[in-house]
Amino acid sequence: MEADVLILGCGIAGATAALELSRDRERQILVATRGTDPLDSNSTLAQGGIATVGADDTPELLAGDILRAAAGLGYPPAVEILAREGPQRLERILVQGAGVAFDTEAGGAPAFGLEAAHSRRRVLHVGDRTGRAIMERLLAQLRGAPNVTLLPAHTAVDLLTFPHHARDPLATYRPARCHGAYLLDQSLGCVVAVRAAWTVLATGGLGQIFLHTSNPPGARGDGLAMAYRAGARVANAEYVQFHPTALHMPGPTKFLISEAVRGEGAVLLTPHGERFMERYDPERLELAPRDIVARAIYREMLEHGYPYVLLDIASRRPPGFVRERFPAIHRACLEHNLDITRQPIPVIPVAHYFCGGVLVDDRGRSSLEGLFAVGEVACTGVHGANRLASTSLLEGVVWGSRAAEAIREAGVRRPVKASEVPAWDDSGLIYDADPALVQSDMQAIRNLMWHYVGLLRSGYRLERAIRELRDLWLNIEDFYKRARLTDGLVGLRNAVQAGLIVARAALRNRTSRGCHYREDSRPSPPGWEVAAPPEESSQPWSP
Repeated sequence: MEADVLILGCGIAGATAALELSRDRERQILVATRGTDPLDSNSTLAQGGIATVGADDTPELLAGDILRAAAGLGYPPAVEILAREGPQRLERILVQGAGVAFDTEAGGAPAFGLEAAHSRRRVLHVGDRTGRAIMERLLAQLRGAPNVTLLPAHTAVDLLTFPHHARDPLATYRPARCHGAYLLDQSLGCVVAVRAAWTVLATGGLGQIFLHTSNPPGARGDGLAMAYRAGARVANAEYVQFHPTALHMPGPTKFLISEAVRGEGAVLLTPHGERFMERYDPERLELAPRDIVARAIYREMLEHGYPYVLLDIASRRPPGFVRERFPAIHRACLEHNLDITRQPIPVIPVAHYFCGGVLVDDRGRSSLEGLFAVGEVACTGVHGANRLASTSLLEGVVWGSRAAEAIREAGVRRPVKASEVPAWDDSGLIYDADPALVQSDMQAIRNLMWHYVGLLRSGYRLERAIRELRDLWLNIEDFYKRARLTDGLVGLRNAVQAGLIVARAALRNRTSRGCHYREDSRPSPPGWEVAAPPEESSQPWSP
C-alpha cells in the first residue's frame, strides 16, 4: 500500500492533521486505526471540555496557568503557541469548519466552565460529552473528504525505517528516515507494508499499562514503543498524570468522573462522610491540581484501607442542574444503580494522561526524519510535569494543524518504491498467540506498574519493577518472534516496552515534581515552583 501521508490514530490530533492535509486535493492521506470504530479514542471519552480564552481572560493568563500546573517544566515557547494560536485554530477548525456546537448561555454567549487550577472560567463544553461531540463532527468531515481513506481494524506493528528495513545495504551510510509502517490487518491476520512520504504518529496514550485507567483498550503505548524502537528521541516519560476521580467499578477501564464535577462544587469525603482535602491543600481544596488531589485520595485509601472515597455533588447542587450539566455521567452511574442527584459517587484515582512522549518541535517533527507525532503520544513541552485540565484537546488541534502545515510546506515527496521495502516475513512462526498467555502477561504488567510505578514511587519499588519488567520483556520478545501476530500480542509487546520506558525514566529522576512523586526524593532545585508566563514571542525550537 502507498500514501502521501500515513496517519496512525484518529483522535482529535490525527483527525485534525488529516482534515488540514485534505485541503490539498492532490495529496492522498491514509488514516489507520486499530479500533473497528474510528471513534474508539481517548479524545472521544473526554468529558470536561476544551480550554480556550474566556470572557474575562487573556492568552497571558492561560499561559500562566499552564506553566504553573506544569511545575517548572513547561516549555514557554510551546505554551505561548498554545495560548495564542489555540483559540483561533479552535474557532476555525472546530466551530466554523466542523460545526461543533458548544454550549451557550441564555443570551447566546459561550458557556465557559471552571476546572481545577484554572484562574478563569474558560472551558468550552458540550454537556459532559465534549470529546464525542467534537470527534463525531471531525469524522463526518473526514468521511466526506475524497482524498482521505479511513482504514479501521489495522494495528500498527512497527515503523518502516531505513536503513533498518532497507533492501539496499548502502542505506547504512545515509541518515535514518521513516518511510511508513507495517500494519496488521486484524480480519485477515496478515501484515502489509504501507509506504508513505510522511508518517504521523497520533496513537494516544498508555493508560492501559496500569491496573486502573480511564483510557480505552487501545491505549497501550503503541506509538511510544514503536518510535523508541525506531530510535526517535523520547522525553519526560516519568510524568504520567493520574486523574483523581473515576467510578469504582470492575475491570481495568474505569468510567471517568469529570473534573468539571468538582469545578461545579462537588466535594471529596471519606466513606464515613468527612472532608479531607484541607489536610493536603487547605487553600484550593478540591480544586487543587490533579496530582495533589489524586495523591490525597490514594493516601487516604492506603492509610485507612478504604476501597474508595466519595465525591459528593448531590448535596451541593440541585438535582435538575446535575442532570442537565452531567447527563452522560448521570446515565452511566444509573447503570451501576447509583443516582448522583441523591447519592455521593464512590471514586478512585486512575492513570489518565501521559505528559511525556516522543519529543517534537513546534511543528510536530520528531528527531527521526519523516516522522511526526501529535497528541498524547507526543511531548511538545506544553504539559511539562503536569497537565492543566482540558488543555490536551486544544494541544491536539494546534499541533495536528501545525504538523499538517509543515508537511504541506515541505512539498510533494514520493514514497519509496515497493521494490525497496521487504515484505513482512512470517515464515517459521510455530505458535498461535494464546489469548490466555497474552492476558496473563498483560495483567502482570498492569500490577507492576500500578503498585511500583504509580502515584507514590521510590527507588526500591522502581528497581524491582524494572527487574521484573525486564524478565517479562525477554519472554514476550521471544514469544513474539515465534507466534502468529494478533492485535493483543502486538499490544502486549508495546505495553512492556512502554512500561520499561516509564519505569527507567522514573528511576533516573529523583526530584519530585508535578505528577512524578518520589517518596525518597531529593530537594527540588530552588525557584522551580514559580513559572512566569512568556512575555514575548519566542523563536521555534528543535529537539
